[in-house]
Amino acid sequence: METPNTYAAEEIEKILSALDSGDYGMILRSKGMVPAGDGSWVYFDYVPQEHDIRDGKPEVTGKICVIGSKLNEEKLAELFRK
Repeated sequence: METPNTYAAEEIEKILSALDSGDYGMILRSKGMVPAGDGSWVYFDYVPQEHDIRDGKPEVTGKICVIGSKLNEEKLAELFRK
């Protein structure tokens, strides 16, 4: 999904940790790039029990991708919604 929402790295950390709960389906991978609100961008990669968050180059709009099976798309949208 594309998003104009801004996220601090700490918010992304909480979101990625929540993906390990199983409440959102069986998540195999997630990645994205979102604006941080201060002009910088937060890039992230996730696989179960492991994730990486780093600074990245500016993009036009934020993008989030979640790959898995039996995904609860509604709960995932709530997780990333602000």
